[in-house]
Amino acid sequence: MSATCYLGVDGGGTKTRFVLIDAAGRVLAEVRRGTTYHPQVGLDGVRAILADGIGEVLALAGADAGAIGHAFVGLPAHGEDSAVTPQLDAIPQALLGHDRYTCGNDMICGWAGSLACADGVNIVAGTGSIGYGQRQGAAARAGGWGEVLSDEGSAYWIAVQGLNACSRMSDGRLPRSPLLDAFAAHLGLAQELDLCARIHGPDALARDQVARLSLLVAQAAREGDTVAAGIYRRAGEELALIVQAVRQALHFEDDETIPVSYSGGAFSAGDLLLAPLSDALRTHGPVFVLQPPRFEPHYGAALYAMKLAGDPLPVSAPDP
Repeated sequence: MSATCYLGVDGGGTKTRFVLIDAAGRVLAEVRRGTTYHPQVGLDGVRAILADGIGEVLALAGADAGAIGHAFVGLPAHGEDSAVTPQLDAIPQALLGHDRYTCGNDMICGWAGSLACADGVNIVAGTGSIGYGQRQGAAARAGGWGEVLSDEGSAYWIAVQGLNACSRMSDGRLPRSPLLDAFAAHLGLAQELDLCARIHGPDALARDQVARLSLLVAQAAREGDTVAAGIYRRAGEELALIVQAVRQALHFEDDETIPVSYSGGAFSAGDLLLAPLSDALRTHGPVFVLQPPRFEPHYGAALYAMKLAGDPLPVSAPDP
């Protein structure tokens, strides 16, 4: 293969997706691998996942790294540790054999996919949460401080709120609801206090495993559990605050329409999360226009690679 292509990599706290597209935006190949969250897997783990994923997507496309006009590698927690960021930035060069790439935070992938690189704000609610937007060449982020400090509205946050509710139900600080039974059954608790060992013990759940517990909260909410539904309502309100912070940082005019889109696994809950997010955005003014994402984040990363190369984006990108 000799034609120029573009590589997009969307890292995340649970999975990393790779895609190679051509100049018309057609997908040549895509693969999925595990997390590239360096606080969890270390720099060697990030390097191994990137090497494996890039090698596989090139092989599937029948291409070599020299055909890549530009790559955008979005990584979770990129830019959040001044000592680590230069090391993350250096990893792709050894794998690609050239410097036609850019590294950045994976929040950029969500924006680039959801809004097809257009001005506006994207809210990510995956394992973690973060908001990112661009306006007239300026960029801003809000949230994304990690699960200990922040990540409100994320799958991890939703799961932790569910766990917190269960602990309060167990000892009588909150009326019991089916949510507690769902957690106890899923985690195989012999007694409810065994929850401590599952979260804090030597075989404690990893960050991404905790985040997946949000699915229990979603199911309970769908079945009418008011505590679980309340957690999703608060999640939508928290995500709206992040969007509003990005709006202010980008100095959108008071009457300027602001496209808002979304990405991340927490939104698999559908209207459980989207409805309270939409309601909360309306409290911040009528200027926000919530719209479904145009493309997935890994495809957005490839589009952004094309943009960074100075090449024209497809007039109408095909469905990837």
